[in-house]
Order: sequence, then structure tokens, then C-alpha cells
Amino acid sequence: MDLFNHPSIFVFVGLLAGVFLGFVMRKSFLEGHSRNIKEQAKQLIENAIVEAEQLKKEAQLQSKEEAYQVKQSAEEELKADRLEIKEERQQLNIKRDLLKKEWEGYDRKRSQIETAGENIKLREQKIDEKYKEVENLVGKQRYELSRVAGLSQEEAKKLLMASLESQARMEAAKRLAKIENEMKMEADRKAKNIIALAISRYAGDYVAERTVSMVPLPSDEMKGRIIGREGRNIRAIEAATGIDIIIDDTPEAVILSGFNPVRREVARLALHQLINDGRIHPGRIEEVVEKVTKDLEIEMREAGEQATFDVGAHGVHVELIKILGRLKYRTSYGQNVLQHSLEVAFLCGIMAAELGLDVTLAKRAGLLHDIGKAVDHEVEGSHAVIGKELAKKYGEQEEIVYSIGAHHEDIPPQNVLDVLVQSADALSGARPGARKEMLQSYVKRLEDLEEIANSFAGVEKSYAIQAGRELRIIANSEHIGDSEAILLSQDIAKSIEEKLTYPGQIRVTVIRETRAVEYAK
Repeated sequence: MDLFNHPSIFVFVGLLAGVFLGFVMRKSFLEGHSRNIKEQAKQLIENAIVEAEQLKKEAQLQSKEEAYQVKQSAEEELKADRLEIKEERQQLNIKRDLLKKEWEGYDRKRSQIETAGENIKLREQKIDEKYKEVENLVGKQRYELSRVAGLSQEEAKKLLMASLESQARMEAAKRLAKIENEMKMEADRKAKNIIALAISRYAGDYVAERTVSMVPLPSDEMKGRIIGREGRNIRAIEAATGIDIIIDDTPEAVILSGFNPVRREVARLALHQLINDGRIHPGRIEEVVEKVTKDLEIEMREAGEQATFDVGAHGVHVELIKILGRLKYRTSYGQNVLQHSLEVAFLCGIMAAELGLDVTLAKRAGLLHDIGKAVDHEVEGSHAVIGKELAKKYGEQEEIVYSIGAHHEDIPPQNVLDVLVQSADALSGARPGARKEMLQSYVKRLEDLEEIANSFAGVEKSYAIQAGRELRIIANSEHIGDSEAILLSQDIAKSIEEKLTYPGQIRVTVIRETRAVEYAK
């Protein structure tokens, strides 16, 4: 039997061929799949590298952008710092110039003091020489007396001492009489000034203007309801407000009288509400007065806050703001004091800016300069001193406190701010129309002041300034000496007191000078 012709052989060979072919195909498939995986891995690596490069570039761009922004911010801050440094440098230059001027002034004063000290030493030397000469003369007199009169040195000494003692007593008596007369004149003048000031504060028409308010009534029948049964209503109103109510023959009106303007305003508003409400009895009166008092306190505080806001004075104590608001209901010679304080503040600010000083500080001092007028009827003393104590109590700066006290020369001015407040106060009060005084009478009073001054011998020129509150006189130095200038100012002041009627007080200043003139040819 032929082996290759057997059918099983063909089957076996076919199987072997199929297995081999499957193996070859599987190997080929695996190699292709491996190549695909390698290519995919290579592609993934390349993609990752590309993405990494992209991320790197984006990170670099972002870091550059952030670095640029940081650089811009740093440059802006640096620019702002440079501007601030420049401004501070300018301020320091201004302060340096001021300090330089002050130092030059100190140098001049020091040289003047040194010169005065040398002059004093020379005078002391001359006095010592004169004293020695007097001792020599006394010794010679003793010798001559003892020789001529035949007296001993002790007897001559006693006679000389008795003679000198008698002369000294006579001179002392003359000087004492002169001092007593001067003191009487000075005391009389000061007393007249004080009385005149008090009278000007409370003179009839002025007091009526400041201390009286009128409340209109719908009818005269309302007067009886205000009085109440056996006067209980009017007593309740007066007790609650502290203001006197005057009910007279004035038709359809009652008069409120009191020195405190705030209490008078409370009484006026309360009475107005009671009249409109119609319910007038003691319980209702106390309720309305309490409500009106609270409302008025709020209104005054708001007025004080508005004033500080307008001026730019920040950080003012709340109690000081309340007191400042009270000036809304305070007048001085018909001029509203709160409005006057605002005017003074703005004027101080303008002048401080021109001089290169602290404008905010000057405005604050001008606004608070009359703060004492809000309580000057409740506290003893002048309003400048009262205001100074109030400002000190509520933590104002020392410069502002001092300028408040010095604006009427109750204490002498020390620096430029004090003079600024004085000047602004005079400007606000001196302008025609600021205070209730007719222009004709105002001009006539100034003319009368100058006419009185010019009537005295030795007066060359006279000028009424500061709305007639000061009279400056130029005296002839050839006819008026230093001591005579003092007498001239006293005589003119006395003549003004006798001949004129005026509010407040008038300062009389006599100026005497010697001028030497020569021409270069």
C-alpha cells in the first residue's frame, strides 16, 4: 500500500499546512500590532512633547505677563512715591526757609541783646564812677563842715544824714503823690472802660435785640389760655424754659425775654406748638418743652457739623460741635455769630494759603475763635478766655487754643496764626453791612473819632481803623516827647469817652517817630 496515496496522509499534511499558515499569520498579525503600538506610543510621546512645549510657552508667556504687571505696579508705586517725596521735599524746603527766617530773626535779637548787655555794662561802669564821685564829694563836705563849723566828724555826719533824710522824704512824698494820681487816673479809665463795655452789652436797644423774641397769637383770647387758671400755665412755661413771658397790651402777641438765646428759642418753638395744638396745661407744657429741647439740640448739632464740614475741620470733639451749633442762635451787634465764624475761617484760610502756612489749621482756628460766645452768659470772663478754656478742655491743638485766647489781645499774640485770626475777625466784623449799624452813622462815628484826635496839639494825622475800634495817631516828634505821648493817648481816650457813644471799647495808639532825611548830590 502506497503511504502517500493514503487519505489520512493528506489530511495530516493539510493540518500541518493549516497550523503553519496560522502560525505565520498570527506572527504577522502580532508584528503588525506591535508596530502599531510602537507607532502609537511614538505618536503619544511626540504629542506629549508638543503639548509640553506648548504648556512651557504658555507658562513663559504668563510669567512674562505677570512680571510685566508687577513691573508696571512697581513703576506706578515708585512714581507715586517720587511725587510724594517731591511734595514732602517742597514742604521741607518751605519749612526750611521759614526756619531760616526765624533763625535770622533770633540772630538779630541775640545781637540786639548782646548790644543792650554791653550798653548796660557801660552804664553800670558810669554809675560806679558817679558813685565814687559822690562819695568823694560827701567826704569833702564832711571835712569842710567840720572845719568851718568847728564840729566833729560824727556831728557833721549826723547833720548831713538829717539833711539827706529830709530831702529823701520830700522826694518820696512827691513821687508817692504822682504815683497815686497816676493810679487813680488809670483805675478811673479802666473802670470807665469796663462800665462802658457792660453798658454796650446790655444797653436798651441792643438788649432788646438780643434778649427779646415775639410770638404771634391767633387772637387775644389765647393770652388767657397761656396764663391759665391762677397763672399756672405761664408759671409752668417759665419754670420749664427759664425764660420770662411778658403779656402786655401788645395786640395778638406775647414777648419772651431772656439772655440765653437757646432757651429763648426753645420757649418760642414750644409756645408756638402749644398754640397750634390748643392743649395748654402744665403736663402738656413739660412734654412739649422736652421734645422741642431735644429737637433743637439735634438741629444745633447738625448746624455745628455742617459748619465743620464746610470748613474742612475734621475730628472736632462732639461736645465742641454742639457748642458751636449754639452760635446759630447767638448774635453780636446784630451779626449772626456762626456765620461770622465761617467768614473768619474762610478769611484765615485764604491768608494762610498766601503765606504758605497750614490752611486747615488756620480755618479750624478761625471757626472756633468765638466759641466762648455760646456760653459767655453762663460762665465768668471774656468770651476769648472762655473759648480758650473750652478748646483746651476738648483736646484742640495748643496753637488753636492760644489763638482763640489772643484774638482780642486778652493774652499777647505769639505767632502768625494769632495775628491771622485777629485780622480775619476784624475784617468780618468791620465790613459795612455786617453788623446792624447804618452806614451814615458808621462813617459819622469814624469822622468824629478823627476830629477829636486832630483837635489836640501835636497831632499830625489820625486814622480810625478796625471799624472804629482802634484810633491810631501820628504825633509830631518835635513837640511830643515819650512821656507826653502817654499823656496824649490818655487825654484823647478820655475825650472820646465823654463826647461819643459807641459799643465795646476803642483802643487809642499814639505813634511818635523821628526821621532823618538827607539827599546824596
